[in-house]
Amino acid sequence: MQNRQIRGTAVRGFTLLEMLAVIVLIGIIGAVVVTQVGKNVDKGKYGAGKAQLTTLGQKIENYALDNGAPPPQLEDLVTKPATARNWQGPYAKESDLKDPWGHPFGYKAPGDHGSFDLIFYGQDGQPGGEGYSADVGNWQ
Repeated sequence: MQNRQIRGTAVRGFTLLEMLAVIVLIGIIGAVVVTQVGKNVDKGKYGAGKAQLTTLGQKIENYALDNGAPPPQLEDLVTKPATARNWQGPYAKESDLKDPWGHPFGYKAPGDHGSFDLIFYGQDGQPGGEGYSADVGNWQ
């Protein structure tokens, strides 16, 4: 039998400073990614709100075709009002009356720009604003 000598090999790991540097870099990259994703979410919600404005406008027009005029209030698309002569609804769900941020749409019948005005107020849910808070009306 031969005698084998086993030599101890030094196993080296990462130092604490190297580990901290990697963690900081991962944190910076994560912050950049989250910021970019957040911007895309707002952009998507704004686009969905404009599409929802068009769809809700069509539902109001369907109500008007059945009843001779647009509803006095948006809730009349969901539940039958006492004054509706030929209500064939519901024309919309309760969730259709809120934008993607959960704000109610602005509504006026008769409107200043037609038989009704329907307004999507954007991210802030308030009249006026710029960017993703800019208002969009059904007449635009």
